[in-house]
Amino acid sequence: MSARQLVLRQRAELLRALCCGGSSEGLESVLDLLLSRGMLFWEDYQNVRVPGRTLCANTRVLLDLVYTKGDETCRLLLAAFKQVLPEAQRAGLSFGNCRTADIENTRDDTKELHGTAIQTLQTDRPGLVRRLRDRIEGALEVLLHTGSFTPSDCDEVQLPLYTPSQQARRLLDQVRSKGEPAAKVLLQYFQQTEDHPSPSIQEAPPKECLSYQKKLRSTVSAQSHFLSTYGGTSSLSLEDIYTEVQLELAQGGSEAQPQTGALGLEDVVGLVGTLNQEADTVLVSGEAGSGKSTLLQRLHLLWARGAALHDFFLLFPFSCRRLSSEQRELSLRELLFLHCCWPDGDQDRIFQFILDHPHLILFTFDGLDELMQSFSDSEQRHCCPTQCAPVPTLLFNLLQGSLMKGVRKVVTSRPEAVGPNLKRYLRKELLLKGFSPGGIDCFVRKHHRDPTVATRVLESLRSNTALLGLCHIPVFCWIVSKCYKELLGCGEGEASPQTITDVYLMILQHFFQRRASQRNTMGIGWVQEHQDTALHLGQLAMEGLGASCYVFTGTELQKCGVTEEDICMGFLIRSKDLSSSTNCKHYEFLHITMQCFFAALYIVLNNNLDRSTIPKLFQLQDRQPQPGFHRMCLGHCLIQQEGALKEANTAAETPNLQITATFVSGLLSQRHRSLLLLSCPGPTLDRKSKQVVTCLSKGMQKHFKSIPRPVEGEKKSMHAMPGFVWLIKCIHEMQDSRIARDTMAKLEVEHLKLTYCNIGPVECTALAYVLQHLRNPVGLQLDYNYVGDVGVEQLLPCLHVCHSVYLRHNNISDEGIRKLIEKGIQCEHFQKIALFNNKLTDACTECFAHLLKMKQNFLSLRLGNNNITAAGAGQLAEGLRFNRSLQFLGLWGNKIGDKGAEAIANALKDSQTLVWLSLVDNGVGSAGACALAPLIKNSTLEELWLTKNCITRTGVECLILALESNTSVKAVWLRGNELSPEEVEEMTQREPRLTF
Repeated sequence: MSARQLVLRQRAELLRALCCGGSSEGLESVLDLLLSRGMLFWEDYQNVRVPGRTLCANTRVLLDLVYTKGDETCRLLLAAFKQVLPEAQRAGLSFGNCRTADIENTRDDTKELHGTAIQTLQTDRPGLVRRLRDRIEGALEVLLHTGSFTPSDCDEVQLPLYTPSQQARRLLDQVRSKGEPAAKVLLQYFQQTEDHPSPSIQEAPPKECLSYQKKLRSTVSAQSHFLSTYGGTSSLSLEDIYTEVQLELAQGGSEAQPQTGALGLEDVVGLVGTLNQEADTVLVSGEAGSGKSTLLQRLHLLWARGAALHDFFLLFPFSCRRLSSEQRELSLRELLFLHCCWPDGDQDRIFQFILDHPHLILFTFDGLDELMQSFSDSEQRHCCPTQCAPVPTLLFNLLQGSLMKGVRKVVTSRPEAVGPNLKRYLRKELLLKGFSPGGIDCFVRKHHRDPTVATRVLESLRSNTALLGLCHIPVFCWIVSKCYKELLGCGEGEASPQTITDVYLMILQHFFQRRASQRNTMGIGWVQEHQDTALHLGQLAMEGLGASCYVFTGTELQKCGVTEEDICMGFLIRSKDLSSSTNCKHYEFLHITMQCFFAALYIVLNNNLDRSTIPKLFQLQDRQPQPGFHRMCLGHCLIQQEGALKEANTAAETPNLQITATFVSGLLSQRHRSLLLLSCPGPTLDRKSKQVVTCLSKGMQKHFKSIPRPVEGEKKSMHAMPGFVWLIKCIHEMQDSRIARDTMAKLEVEHLKLTYCNIGPVECTALAYVLQHLRNPVGLQLDYNYVGDVGVEQLLPCLHVCHSVYLRHNNISDEGIRKLIEKGIQCEHFQKIALFNNKLTDACTECFAHLLKMKQNFLSLRLGNNNITAAGAGQLAEGLRFNRSLQFLGLWGNKIGDKGAEAIANALKDSQTLVWLSLVDNGVGSAGACALAPLIKNSTLEELWLTKNCITRTGVECLILALESNTSVKAVWLRGNELSPEEVEEMTQREPRLTF
């Protein structure tokens, strides 16, 4: 079917996809692309974008216009849709043979249009919009200073109703209307002030560099075409399987980030979240299996196709796992050309271009946590690009900027592996949070082309909330999708997977089943049948972890007894040894978590292992080791090998050993005893299981003993550390309620604080499993994590032992809150909730109103910095009117306005319990303030917060009058309202309880 036919056939769907979000950003981005590629004339653009006409009407005009222009324009329209629309919005659309690269492949065809500055603004429009949106004020200042713009022109661009991207487009439109001189001023501004100017507005690179770019793009494209993660099994096309993950700024960058919308791939190297303008290194951190490598691979592919990262002329991708195996000393030049792409032409000229234009170069380093060496400020300084040095020395000097300052570097790593020595050299840090619920759905449907199978898998996941929680981590979602037959086969007397260990046993069975002889199924003895393979691979995995080794030679495989048949099972894959000029084969486990799982299998199944192995494995997590400490302990526990283990410390050791210990806990649970009894004697399993229980009990006791005594008048609280969460996960893996009950019997606190602990849905499942056995109710504080809607559902089993739940900044939507409130109404002790800075809208307020009506012991409701409007405040007021217990109500940072304030005030006017109310930054004016005055006059209120609103003298006079009738009010906060300094001074003297 032609592109023109696709546009006509899907007209309604295309219209809905572009308009369903209510924002014009999608339409304007499509227009930018079509305009820049010469598919639309300027008159066409103006005809589509008619002020005052609805978004749907403008979109219809665009679809009509493009259809009349023929098949080629329709093809590029579909490519633009595919590039611009988020995955959820383009689901169900057919793009035929159109790819996102199509919209970029016309770039060369438009180069002849760069004859004038105005034409440059048009052909570079998409990139210029991205660059301008954070530099509007600077650009306007220059245009105003040169006389190109008038003050009214500037005001028109900066209308408050425009988003930053819309302001950028209005600025470009205004510049075009002013003519060539204004366009030249703007381009000159870019050249002088921007850190990363576009190659299209600079002198053309030498032809040798253009040829090298073409070869590098081809190389990177070939490397990125198929999914490399999980061993690239089944040759999955990255384009077909890639699913967007949740990407956030690290805390400290912007606490209100969820309100600004989800971050995209371009934001990895963009200006959003920049903390240190002088630094060049961007860190993308995430737990094992969260999708770091796949995200980087996607960036590589988009650059290679010219679909993204237009500011970078050359991109050099590196794998830290590969770099760890590089024993030679190399210069920077050799590092680039040997490890990435060898030039066919003049190497000297190409390398000199790289040195002369660092701002056009991007380096990516995947898996910093897998380096043999950890980052240290004492590392030798190296700033000469032609001088040879060990690869780690080159890498560390690149990251801290001593070498090739100005080159942008993107590094992926697990959070624990990056210490303060490296973090102070970061430009910004982004956190990868795995799949959203919609992402899980999208990935499963992409993995299964048969929609019937995909639907069955998703139904199975939704019926098993624990497994659904695991699937927000991409590697677990891949395993579940891979093992769908085993998953769907559960049910007839067979337990569905509940834990991480269950999921990995499922993939183990899947791979063994695939290699089994002509039998359709394997019996309960399938582990025993493949015990030799498990032990061979387990020893390899264990020794690898002991030496921080993730790539193995054929000799190392032979040393551990790994046979060709073992390799054919599929757990090991060929690794391209880019640093070796020999033809020696190298292997690696298809994922680091799989290596940890086989190491755990080795510990459990090996009857000859030193008895101190398990205690030492768990004790390692509670110490601050010296270099080589982990290896010496593990080396002692292993069957003694000749030769000393290398003395080098790496930050990857602790998280990998924690994952291994978690798997050991799960394998030694009673639920897997019958599976392992044929492979390991019962007394041995019992001994090892008791060792794990003892280790977990001692670990927990250590945390409990660290709880400080409460200050007089304060509640006894425990601020848990990440190690505590890991122990909780180990207890959950054992699936023994007795162990959980005994552990919680010793925890005596009133407040459990788990802020900034990387708590996601998986951790929520474990926490709920253990905390539900608490003897006394606690306040559970999970602020600044990534609980999300799925995590909220996992927490419900322990809600009955929570008198307070704090979930600030957790990416929770109305759907998650609906489930929490349904459960909370049934929980006697549940009295307080804080949900600052989530994704709540008016849709959730009806649930809270119901809660307030039903629970007459509810004390505190804090919903600050969400998206609640006057309509939502009205809904909430319905519940407030019937509540006789609420003491604290926080709605700061919403959009309730005067009408919302009036509704809240009317509902609370007879309250005899409210002591604190905050309506900060809500667009409340004098009408709202006057409505709140009776609340002051007649209630028990002690503090009223009205900071950052638009209250004038009239409103404050009403408040002063009300305060005369109530001496119990301690303060009314009014800073940041529409009052002159003279009015502030006068009113402060009249009523000292007013705080300006």
